[in-house]
Amino acid sequence: MQTDDPFHTETIQWFSESDIDELTDVWEASVRKTHDFLEEHEILLYRRAVHDRYLVTLSPFGIRIGKAIAAFCAVQDETIEMLFVAPEHQGRGLGSRLLDWAVQELNATRVDVNEQNCPAKAFYLQRGFRITGRDELDPHGIRHPILHLSLYESPPTSDLKRG
Repeated sequence: MQTDDPFHTETIQWFSESDIDELTDVWEASVRKTHDFLEEHEILLYRRAVHDRYLVTLSPFGIRIGKAIAAFCAVQDETIEMLFVAPEHQGRGLGSRLLDWAVQELNATRVDVNEQNCPAKAFYLQRGFRITGRDELDPHGIRHPILHLSLYESPPTSDLKRG
């Protein structure tokens, strides 16, 4: 059955260095909607790092709706380093499509999320990830606890309680 729903027919594509400004704008818009615990100076600090460090060293992929980037993700060493959806496209399945692709095609099994970002935490937990650790500070040394999540087909034997 053919569908005209662009959220399910648009192909996942790799982005290039020429897309970094637009990817950063999508990141910022998404963060402003979902990370209400961040202060303005923190958003600006992270934005600079996303633009100048993360997006140039990672290989982001995602979905365009028309000519605009609607959602993107980046995976490194089986870890989802970024997954952001433009606010106007949130709740339409784009994040799930990118997550599925990252898991199936890139063997992504880990992700870190801000503990205060309840929607992201719920998103990953509903998709089979589980919390495996916690850091009190984020990678920038700011007091925004980070949860480490992992996806396992079955629990590792070290986690099984022995009678």
